[in-house]
Parts: sequence; structure tokens; C-alpha cells
Amino acid sequence: MKQILQDLKNGVTEVTDVPAPQVRAGELLIRTTHTLVSAGTERMLVEFGRGSLISKARQQPDKVRQVIDKVRTDGLITTLEAVRSKLDQPIPLGYCNVGVVVEVGREVAGFSIGDRVVSNGKHAEVVCVPKHLCARIPDAVKDEHAAFTVLAAIALQGIRLVNPTLGESVVVTGLGLIGLLTVQLLRAHGCHVLGIDLDDGRLALARSFGADVVDLSRGEDPLAAAARFSRSRGADAVIIAASSKSNEPVNQAARMCRKRGRIVMVGATGLELSRAELYEKELTLQVSCSYGPGRYDAAYEEEGHDYPIGFVRWTEQRNLEAVLELMAEARLDVGPLITHRFPIERAEAAYALLTTRPPGLGIVLQYPAGKMCADRRFDRTVFLKARTAKQPADAGAPRAALRVAVIGSGNYGTRVLLPAFRAAGAHFVTIASRSGVTGLHAARKVAAEQTTTDPESVLARDDVDAIVIATRHDSHARFVREALAAGKSVFVEKPMAIGAEELADLIATYDRAVARYPNLALMVGFNRRFAPHIVKVRQLIAAVAEPKCFIMTVNAGATPMQHWTQRRDMGGGRLIGEGCHFVDLLRFLAGAPIADHEVHPIGKPVAGTASDKFSLTLGFADGSLGTLHYFANGHSSFPKERLEVFCANRVLQLDNFRRMTAFGWPQFRTMKLWRQDKGQRACTAAFLNAVRNGTPGPIPFDELIEVSQVCIEAARELH
Repeated sequence: MKQILQDLKNGVTEVTDVPAPQVRAGELLIRTTHTLVSAGTERMLVEFGRGSLISKARQQPDKVRQVIDKVRTDGLITTLEAVRSKLDQPIPLGYCNVGVVVEVGREVAGFSIGDRVVSNGKHAEVVCVPKHLCARIPDAVKDEHAAFTVLAAIALQGIRLVNPTLGESVVVTGLGLIGLLTVQLLRAHGCHVLGIDLDDGRLALARSFGADVVDLSRGEDPLAAAARFSRSRGADAVIIAASSKSNEPVNQAARMCRKRGRIVMVGATGLELSRAELYEKELTLQVSCSYGPGRYDAAYEEEGHDYPIGFVRWTEQRNLEAVLELMAEARLDVGPLITHRFPIERAEAAYALLTTRPPGLGIVLQYPAGKMCADRRFDRTVFLKARTAKQPADAGAPRAALRVAVIGSGNYGTRVLLPAFRAAGAHFVTIASRSGVTGLHAARKVAAEQTTTDPESVLARDDVDAIVIATRHDSHARFVREALAAGKSVFVEKPMAIGAEELADLIATYDRAVARYPNLALMVGFNRRFAPHIVKVRQLIAAVAEPKCFIMTVNAGATPMQHWTQRRDMGGGRLIGEGCHFVDLLRFLAGAPIADHEVHPIGKPVAGTASDKFSLTLGFADGSLGTLHYFANGHSSFPKERLEVFCANRVLQLDNFRRMTAFGWPQFRTMKLWRQDKGQRACTAAFLNAVRNGTPGPIPFDELIEVSQVCIEAARELH
């Protein structure tokens, strides 16, 4: 299918072939008919992409601070690679989509195949959207008019925060699409409206909608106009729908308002405020969040939990419905806002209008009609083909390269893991992703033959030597079981499983698979044991015939508690999801089985999550002792990972896999690398060698299970 992507490095917009998504529980699969280009938001993205690296840094000072901290801990080269990788990811554009429902996911009520709907889907021929971000379109509303619904919902949410009453005077600063929609909605509320802008055409539209206007291009004084407009009483409210780095819009709004007036920011402007004005008038200043209550709430948007209407009358979905009802009743007219129409194939020309003078206003993109069968279902043959997109052939692939398929294309997998496989001699047959865009990016990065959104098709292929699994943690065990049952060698990003029951099922599957396919290799991505520093540590302590003491301190940094990695049912929590790396590392260095463990949480975890601050002590069969301190409450300037080894009156200290210092070791003082090396390349190379040679994975299966069992048990004790 065709989709619009933007290159953040240079701001180039492209229409490219991307695999169509699959419908998931709680979502609708929609064949797009029209989308609307959000002139304000999408112009900002284009201008950001076209800016230099210095320009990008100036616009994101918080990100610059993060980069500086990463340079201090991980080194300049590693940090530059991470920044370049971030900018290299294509951004899917758009959030104003109209189309026809072609599939309804499980746990979705109120929608049927064939329904016309609006959603915040991207500029793509097929989109998959959570049910609470969709609304049915009344018969009286045209598709191209319905495309304005999401922007109108943003305007409506700003008005709801103002809470206007009949006859109040409201100023709208900025008459772009959202500003002009705000004017009409305020008029529908029975308000007197004053619009402020520089553009003659937009001012004329506002006037036609019943607003008084101020033309800044002619030098008209907005404060004097607002005083006349409000009969010298001051405006009851000001809605700022402009986009500007200047602080003037908000300070001007304060001067326009009456005592106890209200200011609501829908657009993005500077926020250096004049306290005196706000203080003396006791003004209310509020920032409006997108389409309304529920926005950015994973429980509402992703998991489908609605807010009770008795407590939250206007959710983002109900705002979408209210806008559509106003359109159907002809109380909101968006027809005059349409200035251009383009087929999706000419999207580059549409985006060029965003930076012209005057810029385009309502730019509607049109999509080809899909083939519908007699039962109103989308043509399945066409749709299944659309789930796969071929890529240019990899001319540089060696003939003897192992053929590898990948399921999952997250940031770590695309930036680190897959390039490591490619460097070790892998040729990528296909990459499956939940999001076709991330899969496309990964496929381009490592020259894969194709990308798909159908992971089951990957498991069914008989022309691959190994499968790499880099999906969300709660799917790891299932994909490993299915791959092993299909006779495929498997490399799975940690963890192998997040629960005891699924781990037991995986063990049983492995035993059956190996009995049938004796040359299978199973590997978990415990790369740190392959790092050059760790190889040296193991070499040094091998000659010490006494128990050792290991202290692993992980300054992990905070992750929002609502993030999936924190949830026990999705990520397993940070002990299972990331702490397993360090349990494996200590197990490797000790060279002896884990005899016992004891875990101590720090603080009480939020319900449904696991503790992200804990100390885990491991006792090994040879008498060695290992302690993992995993903290999410440290400072970023401290090393993220520090290993200390005490034995034979000597000490080794390793910081961030860059510099190791020895204390008391004869003929060894320090080992320093120019760039951080956590062993990813050596790890993947070891796995591919095992696949080539038909031998078991580089890490004994019993050790993989041992580490998984300890982490799962310790995580359960943390709850």
C-alpha cells in the first residue's frame, strides 16, 4: 500500500510502498478514501526536518541535555550513532483520516464492516486504529468534509476548556484551519468572535463565518480592536490557535482579557509570561490537550477502557461524534476551507504548498477506491498481498550468507541487533513488524529482501536458516515455541519468557524440537558475556582458585510506570526484562550454577507493575557471591553499568563497557576502548556459527533456563 513518510534528516517527503497492517483486538482496519494535511503541525515537521543539526538542537534543548549525558557515559561515537539512528527513522505523517471499515477487531462493538468512519489514522491506503479514536460518519456528511473532524475536535476541546456562555466575547488569535474551525464553533455556541491574523484570505473566511477581524498586516492594533469589540470591558476569553516562538500572543491575550478572563492555548507559542497582568486580573491560563480526555491515556486509547459518561461527558471520541453531528446539521461548514485536492500519488506536491507564500490551507488527499466483494468485505486476495512489500535486491550479500528472517523491528533491534547480524554475515530474507513503517526502515537499513506485517508467514517459510525474534516481551515465548516447532534455529532478544508457565511450555517444546531436528540452535541475546572486557575478566579470574565476589550496579534511569516494560503482563517488569542481562553475566563470570537467591525491593511498586529498584543477591555453587543493584533513581552522570570483581586481594572495575581498571593485578592495569562494546557483534557471530555448524547455541540451554527461572522467581518475590 502507499503511505506518506518524512525523512527527519532532510525534511524530504516521500510516497512509498509499505506493508498494510493487520487488525488487532480493540481496533478497526480502515481502507482510506480521504485524508487532510494538517497545515500547522505537518508544516512544523517539514521545517524541522529541513533544518540543520544545529537548528534541530536549538529546537529541542531537553534532547541536547540527554545527548550530553549520554556522551559522558557511553562515549562520543556511540552517542553519535544513536542520534543518527534516531534521525534516520522515517516518520509517518498525518492524523486526519476518513475511510471504510474493512475488518473489525475482537472486543470492538458499535462498528461494522462497510461503515464510513473518521479516525486519527495516518496518510496511508490502509490504517489500523483503536476504536476510541474512531467515529461513524453520518450519511449527510461527505468524506472530504469529514476529513476535518479531528482538527475540529481539537478546536472543540479548546472551546470546552474556555466553557463559554451565550453572548460572551471571545478572541481567536491565529486563523489557520484550527482557528477558523474555532470561529465557527464559537459562533454555534452563541458567542461574539474577534479573529486576529495576517492573511487576507483567512480573515475573509473568518468574516464570512460571522466574526469581526483584525488585520495585523495592515498595522491594525489588536488591543484597541479588542477593547472596541468588548465595549471596553475586556474579552471574556482568548483562544490562542497560532503557532509561534514569540511570547507576544500569550501576553497580548492577557492584556485583552477582562478581570478573571480565561486564556486557552490550542496552538504552540512562547510561554514567558507577564506575571503582573495575570496576577492583577486573576486570569486563568490553560493548555488544551489535543482532542480531549483520553488522549495519550493507554488504558483508554490502546486497551479500550472508556470513561463513564456520567463522570467524563466529553471524551476524545465523543468530541469527534459531536463535530460530525454539527456537520450533518450544517452548523459547521468546512467546504470553504478546502483550497487544494491531490491524489495520494502527488503528495509531494501537496506538501510543497505548506512552505509557499501564502501557504495552502485545507489540503485534501484522495485515495483510490478499493475492491469490495458482495458481502462488503475488502478483497482478501488484494489485501493479503498488500501485507508484504518487496525491497531492492542486496547486491552485496555473499552467496554463502545465512538466510535470516526477523520478527520485530523496534529501535534496539534496528539500530544495534540487525546491523550486528549483517556484519556477521547474515542475509535478511524478510522482516516482520507490527508497524509496516518500522519494518520498512529496518529492511532498508540491512537490505532485506522484503518486509511484512504478517509474522505467521515468516514462521511458515522453509527458505530460512534462522529466525530472530525482537518483539515485545510478552510475545517472545510464543514466537520461540512456534519457530522451534517449525524446525528453525532461533535467536530471541531477552527475555526468553516472562512467566513460569510459558517457560515450562517452552522447555517442553525445545525438547520435542531437538529430538526431531537435532541441529537446532537456540540463543537468547545475552550479549554482555561476549564483550571484550568480560572476556578479559573471565581470563583474569580463571586462575583464581577461590570464591569471588561480584557487584553489578545498574544506574538504569527512570521509565514511566505506564510504559509497557514496567507492566508485569507485557514487559515482565525491569528485573525480567532487563535485569536478566546481568543475572546471566554474573552466572557466566562465576562459572558455577546459582544455588540460591534473595531479592530486596526498594519502595512499593504501583499496582500492575514490578519494582524498578531492587537488590538481588545470588549465591553460587562454588561459594561465590554476586549482587545486582538495579536502581531507577540515580543521576545520569553516574556510569549506567558498573561491574566490580573482588578476589585474591585484587579488584577489577569496569565502567560502561568502555574502561576497565585493575587494582593489584600483576601485569595488568587498564583496558580502554574508543567506543563502547557490549558484545552484540560477537554474540550474533557466535550464534550464526552455531547455525552453520549445526551445533547447539553458544550458551548452554540449561544456563538459559536457569537464568530465566531465577529472574521469574525473584520478580514474583518483588510484588
